Amino acid sequence: MRYLLPLLFLVALFAMLMLRGYVHNEILADHRIRPDASTDTVPERILDGGPVIDARGTGKPTSLDIPKHKLVLTFDDGPDPTWTPKVLDQLKKYHAHGVFFVTGANAARYPDLIKRMVDEGHEVGLHTFNHPDLSYQSHARIDWELAQNQLALEGAAGIRTSLFRPPYSSFADAIDDKNWPVIKYVGSRGYITALDSTDSEDWQRPGIKTIVKNATPKHGKGAIVLMHDSGGDRSQTVAALDTFLPELQGKGYTFVNLTEALNAPSAHTPVTGMDLWKGKAFVFAVQVSEHTTDVLVGGLAVIGVLVFARFGLMLILSFLHARKVRARGFRWGPEVIEPVSVIVPAYNERECIANTVRSLMASDHPIEVLVVDDGSTDGTADIVEAMWLPNVRVIRQPNGGKPSALNNGIRHARYDIVVMMDGDTVFEPSTVRELVQPFGDPKVGAVAGNAKVGNRDSLIGAWQHIEYVMGFNLDRRMYDVLGCMPTIPGAVGAFRRTALERVGGISEDTLAEDTDVTMAMHRDGWRVVYAENARAWTEAPESVQQLWSQRYRWSYGTMQAIWKHRRAVFERGPSGRFGRVGLPLVSLFMVLAPLLAPLIDVFLLYGLVFGPTQKTVVAWLGVLVIQLVCAAYAFRLDRERLTHLVSLPLQQVLYRQLMYVVLLQSWITALTGGRLRWQKLRRTGAVEAPGGIPTQRGSKENIDRRPVA
Repeated sequence: MRYLLPLLFLVALFAMLMLRGYVHNEILADHRIRPDASTDTVPERILDGGPVIDARGTGKPTSLDIPKHKLVLTFDDGPDPTWTPKVLDQLKKYHAHGVFFVTGANAARYPDLIKRMVDEGHEVGLHTFNHPDLSYQSHARIDWELAQNQLALEGAAGIRTSLFRPPYSSFADAIDDKNWPVIKYVGSRGYITALDSTDSEDWQRPGIKTIVKNATPKHGKGAIVLMHDSGGDRSQTVAALDTFLPELQGKGYTFVNLTEALNAPSAHTPVTGMDLWKGKAFVFAVQVSEHTTDVLVGGLAVIGVLVFARFGLMLILSFLHARKVRARGFRWGPEVIEPVSVIVPAYNERECIANTVRSLMASDHPIEVLVVDDGSTDGTADIVEAMWLPNVRVIRQPNGGKPSALNNGIRHARYDIVVMMDGDTVFEPSTVRELVQPFGDPKVGAVAGNAKVGNRDSLIGAWQHIEYVMGFNLDRRMYDVLGCMPTIPGAVGAFRRTALERVGGISEDTLAEDTDVTMAMHRDGWRVVYAENARAWTEAPESVQQLWSQRYRWSYGTMQAIWKHRRAVFERGPSGRFGRVGLPLVSLFMVLAPLLAPLIDVFLLYGLVFGPTQKTVVAWLGVLVIQLVCAAYAFRLDRERLTHLVSLPLQQVLYRQLMYVVLLQSWITALTGGRLRWQKLRRTGAVEAPGGIPTQRGSKENIDRRPVA
């Protein structure tokens, strides 16, 4: 079940997009139109006959004329949600009937209009599903076009029809050797072909008077009049009907259905049973695909706004942040030189723990180190004890989770400032000193350091390196200026001990304890700031499975923290300020934006397959260029080489999709009330300390290195 629901969701989404492309004539589109051909095989009686051709049965095809003073108004290519209702209103106004030759694609998209046509007494005919020139198509494709057109009518109005009009058809005398076989084949399938005898040419929009003139037959003759209710602006057609209908009725004409004019049985046959349900299911699926696409387009608009807003904020506020911290004479307050306690929670970190502790021993700031062994089974605590390093204490406890280990370390800490790091992270010699300097300001309760990926040589490591520098550290600069830093990273963060005690320590309520405690600090009125020079090198996951596990926990934990602190939105004071600024930004940029970001790639793929290809590629590349500019600026601020940005385009295509599925899984877990356990990642110890510390044995400081039970 872990991957099943996200996978099913993605499959359903893909199916909806494919159905939309299918219905919008974007998959099987064939826009070829055959030029006129010879008429050698077309019988003279057909060329000189009426506009209705009956090629059913085994006898010779026959043609039929419309009786005098009978007019059959026909409308092609609909229904259209804008113009078809207005055409129907005009027909209803003058008590006239007509025949609507509809495409299956439009009928499935607008089923209510088909039902209205039938309910108001009009006839409906087939105009194929996707409107191709059938003279280019095989018998199998013709059968498919007719069957799908009928399926849409069955689902929309519960009827089948025996009327058919070929796309791009005209008068009977225009039938040639290429389309005559089509008419005969369609007749063999049980359909009557209805051409036209009077063309209003409304599709050219020649003006109302010209349309009326073109549509009016001469000398009282009966006629099938060709008009359109779809395919463009049909305002002139609607206006012309308001003149044409009463004018011709005044001349003694009646506007009737085709079968009424021919004194024949209705063209409609009700459907029941499985055929009816298949039609309804098809129409329902099309409606879902249409609404899904509307939602996706809306989501694309939202993500577009969020992307540009976030990048704009990041660039502007990061510039202001860099200008502030690098300004001449900038100081947080008096220099912090007091010793600090560094807490290292560790669970089965035998591959990394030695490098972690040795890096701390190289620190240029006075520290004590507390390694809290959280019930490790791989000898992690034994490795630290065997190192015999000064000012390093090992605290053993039964396995209780990271928050429990951190709180235990806080209880044993000797100093007022507490630095927290992960057991797979190494510090530079200056990291602790840089990290604690903001505490010179008594209003500062917590400080976020600059977490960096140490194992960036692999492709997945390089992608995470880009994410850390651009997505995390650039964000932290932005949030620092806005005064709503959402997360002190577990890999490198520092807290004022009194501030921790006031918020109740590290909570076990969420899986993102670092985000939870940071939000609690804001709500308690403390400043939370970013120290960009306090660099820590962490070992990022080296496989997709490990990355999935880590980000799944982060995403779900962040949602938990947002939900836990939701009441801050309605509170006053510091809590309210964070709730009305910080929580919305975190929700938009860390939850909603990553969830919607893959829509950029979804519509890229959709545009490449269905078009317009060029505009789609240009738009996607435009977004990529903006991301590249932001990434380059972030790398410059972090003094990183730009060579890793070569993999940025591939990261956007592949890595973003993985993050999307992870976030989707987190949403599903949250909405279904599921619970997620802490997941331990496998470490390799690939990230080494900046400098080696000689092993010391038998020194006086051994009293500081004794394990604490």
